[in-house]
Amino acid sequence: MKMTPAAVIIGSLLLLAAIVLVVVYVPWATRHDAPSEIFRSRSDLEAEGRLIYIANGCVYCHSQSIRTIDWGHGAERIAQAGDYVSDQPILLGSQRTGPDLSQEGGEHPDDWHIAHFINPRYTRPNSIMPEVAFLGEDKLQALTAYIQSLGMTDADQRMQRQIYWKKAATDAYEAGPDENVKWLSENIPQGWRDLPNPYPTTDAGLARGHLIYQQFCIGCHGPVGDGMGPAQPWLYPPPLNFTILKNREISGGILYYQIMNGITGTAMPYFKRELESEKIWDVGNYVAVYFIDDSDANAEPHGIDAAYEPGDVNR
Repeated sequence: MKMTPAAVIIGSLLLLAAIVLVVVYVPWATRHDAPSEIFRSRSDLEAEGRLIYIANGCVYCHSQSIRTIDWGHGAERIAQAGDYVSDQPILLGSQRTGPDLSQEGGEHPDDWHIAHFINPRYTRPNSIMPEVAFLGEDKLQALTAYIQSLGMTDADQRMQRQIYWKKAATDAYEAGPDENVKWLSENIPQGWRDLPNPYPTTDAGLARGHLIYQQFCIGCHGPVGDGMGPAQPWLYPPPLNFTILKNREISGGILYYQIMNGITGTAMPYFKRELESEKIWDVGNYVAVYFIDDSDANAEPHGIDAAYEPGDVNR
């Protein structure tokens, strides 16, 4: 066959038709219209927030789809076609410059999201997300409602848990420091309460803890650990003031558990998916030494030291 203009045009049209058939028509013809088991319709406020999400280009940095290869993101559920039956357009997204949001609803209470939108560095000190405070209070509330709907009925269950524990956390905070610390400690399993920090307070360990504190904690708890970080005006109950914990039997295990698991109902998130074990112990040591001034690091009961640790070769 000669490469004539007609052959080029006809060949190009056939190639385009094949692409449209495979990429457009076949997915449309085989589309899945049945709602998934978590599907629910959105409220008017959530729908308004979705339009704000679209208008401000949030989809350019946030995906809303977890695939089978994405377990490393810590997802609890793989996205299903039936999750998106009412979405036009579907906001799957292709970039994860920010975290995936497909199951974001109920991961944090509302006030955390408001502080985050006012300035993302308040809640995530290393965030590169732009501020959206310019949207104003009403639009921020709508955007928050939309984010809290992501995950649908699963998100609703998480939100119920947030609301339940926010009331308990607020009551404890308003009862005063003694009751607040007692409530926080009593909601930690006994085994963790009895566990000292197994890592010694070396200069290197405290330096690592300082860096982790700056990267994850300073926006809420502040540079001196008094709970007066820049996020504080938008959060209630406010971030914990570590300095009130001195002489209150706060073990390394208590600090570890709360950093690892967060405090649901408050703005304190869990870090179990972001910080490996040693980093949690190191930042716990940093908080205990510099803000509480009461550390049980490397105390008994004492097991076998990790290989890199300085000290007695027989331990």
